[in-house]
Amino acid sequence: MQCERLIKLVKTWYLHVKEETMAPARMVQFIKQHVATCPVCKEDPSLQEEIDRITDIILPESKIPKAVRLRQELDEELDEDDEETADDDTDEESDDDSDDLEEDEFAEEDDDADDEF
Repeated sequence: MQCERLIKLVKTWYLHVKEETMAPARMVQFIKQHVATCPVCKEDPSLQEEIDRITDIILPESKIPKAVRLRQELDEELDEDDEETADDDTDEESDDDSDDLEEDEFAEEDDDADDEF
């Protein structure tokens, strides 16, 4: 972090979180609000990684807002469905091959029946 003001704010906010006078999610929100408006923070290339690390430390999985957790779970389910759809497409192709074999067998039987007359 290159912004001295943000460093001081984070320390102050962290003490409030430890004293349980501020919610951890609120601290993360304040950090993001500061970064959005601060010209020094906007220029810091590694700041987002540091914010993510701070978030992981102060905001355990169970404390992540429900809407965010639900969105993450939905994204994971959609990814799984995409993978299953890809697998189903492969299965359908193999089923199509067996249908082609059955059609070929019927065609041969029809040819044999024509030869008899």
